[in-house]
Parts: sequence; structure tokens; C-alpha cells
Amino acid sequence: MPAYQVYRLKEALRAPFRSAPHTSGVTTLKPKDYEKTDVMDAPTPYAAWLARRESESALLVGDALETAEGALWVYKYIGFEEARWYVPEPSAPAPAAPVAVP
Repeated sequence: MPAYQVYRLKEALRAPFRSAPHTSGVTTLKPKDYEKTDVMDAPTPYAAWLARRESESALLVGDALETAEGALWVYKYIGFEEARWYVPEPSAPAPAAPVAVP
């Protein structure tokens, strides 16, 4: 049975996430917007949601689950959708200063 790492969306960002329009495809999540909480065992993300829905630690819209293998799922109103962590592009190195030839 897979173990899921639970990531909670920060409360200040929950309202904008809920009001954002639904987009198709993989959702990109920023690690700075999430707090790593606990680990739970469940056969699927939906089983994890079902196990917690009546508890104080219920999964809320915007929360994410990640497996040890790196599969990431975000909980939206329509259910769980595949997600990935945002990785910034490496910045281009600064151009070298021209060398003056005497």
C-alpha cells in the first residue's frame, strides 16, 4: 500500500486556489505555497481522502499528496488531478567581459 506525504496549502492561498478557473492537464504547484505535514497509508488518493473526510485533518481543496516514488496529486473540486512541483529554469550565465588586447 502506498504511503502518501500530505502537503497542506497555506491558508492565505486557499481562497485564490478555490476561485481559480479549472485548467486541464498537469497542475504546477510551488513548494513555497505548501507545508509538509504527515504521512498516511492508503491504496489510492481517493481512499486517503475518504479516510480523513470526517476528521480534523480532512484533506481540503488545494492540498496535495505525494508518493515515495514522486507521483504528486492535488485535490480540486472535481477530484484529484496529477500535479508536479514548479522547478525554476536555471538563469543564463552572465556574458563574460571582453578581454582588451594591448
